Amino acid sequence: MRDDAIRTPEERFANLPDFPFQPQYREIQGYRVHYLDEGPRDGPPVFMLHGEPTWAFLYRKMIPVMSAAGFRSIVPDLIGFGRSDKPRSRKTHSYPLHVEIMTELFRGLDLENATFFGQDWGGLVGLRVVANDPDRFARIVVSNTGLPDAPPEIAEQAYADFKLAIEQIGKITPEELVAEMTFPRWVALSQTIEVFPVGAFIMGGGPPELVAAYDAPFPDESYKEGPRAMPPLVPSQLAENHRAWKNVFEKWDKPLLTAFSDSDPITAGGELAFQERVPGAKGREHVTIQGAGHFVQEQKGEELARVIVEFAQST
Repeated sequence: MRDDAIRTPEERFANLPDFPFQPQYREIQGYRVHYLDEGPRDGPPVFMLHGEPTWAFLYRKMIPVMSAAGFRSIVPDLIGFGRSDKPRSRKTHSYPLHVEIMTELFRGLDLENATFFGQDWGGLVGLRVVANDPDRFARIVVSNTGLPDAPPEIAEQAYADFKLAIEQIGKITPEELVAEMTFPRWVALSQTIEVFPVGAFIMGGGPPELVAAYDAPFPDESYKEGPRAMPPLVPSQLAENHRAWKNVFEKWDKPLLTAFSDSDPITAGGELAFQERVPGAKGREHVTIQGAGHFVQEQKGEELARVIVEFAQST
């Protein structure tokens, strides 16, 4: 293990509810990167990425549906999350680093004709992985995510303005965030809250065993530099994302489906950018997942998996 990283003790992952999957590992840039590889090895691959502050546990309801339909599910943990190694310094976490590591993992698995699915940061990172290897992907499904971009001449100033806005919000409490849920306020909270309650953020008042499962990768605050680092980085690659849009996604004539929740206050309306800018999304009947918030895999995982299966089979 690298000197600048820590690793969650394996016993933290014992007896997770409804999570019988076997961990797989690859060493990338000196980090041990964890991923799940479930379903038939000769099945069509589906590369699915989690977001912030979750890990592969988020996909436990989806994997059995995918496997039963004959699909191979590849579900990594970003570094800093899940069973993957966790850099000690928040500065280590960067948008480009996460893209590099997930790209190297994808290439190392030598996947072809893949379906990509991403939600939250899974979309921000995963769409850039797709842009690095567009010929290896056959289709895309996105949910509750985006790929924010701006022309290079304004990208740097736009990111500076965003950081200034976060500073002006200052310290807020979880109760204040719930009272007025916006993305900038979530970023402000993530940077100032003393104890970052990962499981509670994901599950709210949900079952204690599920809160504990989402907390499992993070024995104490020293393990949470990844979850704390990611929120303010969302607009940190506006120019690079703009190039991905121009070079790949605005020319993408392969199938793309949006399957956004009906009740996500963070990404509401984000599906329109994909529907309007991606040729392979235009004229398509897109999906709205009813009765789900931001973490759609947790709330409507089986339904979402069936959407992906039917889309892949029909295209």
